[in-house]
Amino acid sequence: MTNEYIYLDNNATTPLDPRVLEAMMPYLTDLYGNASSSHRMGARIKRAVDEARGQVGDLIDANPEDIIFTAGATEAINLAIRGVVRQVGVESPHIITAATEHPAVLDTCRYLEHTGVEVTYLGVDRGGYIDLQELEDAFQENTVLVCIMTVNNETGVIQDIGRIQPIVHARGALFMTDVTQALGKYGIRAEAADLMAFSAHKFYGPKGIGGLYVNPRLRLQPLIFGGGHERGLRSGTLNTSGIIGMGAAAKYAAKERTKDIVEIEWLRDHLEHSLLEIDDTSVNGGSLRLPTTTNICFHGVDNEALLLNLKNICVSNGSACHSFTMEPSHVLLAMGLTKEEANSSIRFSIGRFNTEEEISYTIQQVRNSVDRLRTIRV
Repeated sequence: MTNEYIYLDNNATTPLDPRVLEAMMPYLTDLYGNASSSHRMGARIKRAVDEARGQVGDLIDANPEDIIFTAGATEAINLAIRGVVRQVGVESPHIITAATEHPAVLDTCRYLEHTGVEVTYLGVDRGGYIDLQELEDAFQENTVLVCIMTVNNETGVIQDIGRIQPIVHARGALFMTDVTQALGKYGIRAEAADLMAFSAHKFYGPKGIGGLYVNPRLRLQPLIFGGGHERGLRSGTLNTSGIIGMGAAAKYAAKERTKDIVEIEWLRDHLEHSLLEIDDTSVNGGSLRLPTTTNICFHGVDNEALLLNLKNICVSNGSACHSFTMEPSHVLLAMGLTKEEANSSIRFSIGRFNTEEEISYTIQQVRNSVDRLRTIRV
């Protein structure tokens, strides 16, 4: 292997596809104008932005004008949740979400609770799935929004949003789903939700650019004012190179998703099955998981110590957004794991550029490290 690192943390961020960088380069060098300018360069750049908007829309079968560009999924989630709450005109609105959501959703909901919004946090079973009857029972007269992510970033667990949306609409509420881990890897259609948040750097695009699908029937209150960009929902000079990059990443995801997933699933299964041959290990999450992800508990092994032993192998012991805390994963705790079990768990997330050689090396290094740490512990 020639790479300095073996990168198995693709749920945190994917590497930039070289073809995406190639598409971006002209807009970082010669075509540096503002897409809102009226001169010929500006008009040319605007056409490229429009094409990229269409490429992203095509990935979820949405009209281009229903895609709003943001700085990433976190901003898109904030725009969706806070934009709905500020627009609906309901006194003391109520939101339903899940305890296993990304911090971008949970922290936004906790902030809104301080402003008078009521929030219900649904539990999950040991597999990581919400109970649809519990969802139905959680509705109130003032429920305006339900936020359930499509694919969990820590476990790869896939929620059945096809069954969730009809329940939500039958009660007169809106449905928002975070598709950040799903987009480009799992079949997603815009008709499955009223709002969808996503980020380019999870499907081989650049960091600093994301988006929000907004059902054309909806009106949201913007978070940022000044200039009326993005249908007035997200003012500010467009990140042209980032948008072009996300469009290119979406184009390649649409073409290559099936091939990617077949290859990635083989690598994930090889890794997972081999690691489960180690004594006293188990998978966190049910059977319906995205093929990119396996989250494994090495019972009795401290995950921080295991990360240090793996040296040049990049894996994770939780969400990258909360990696600065020493607390065990809120996702795994919500699934019923003990703190000790959560602190013994590692997420491996595989991507387009991983190889069988890397997986085989990782298997051997994990086996050696777990044996070493358990021997020391004894």
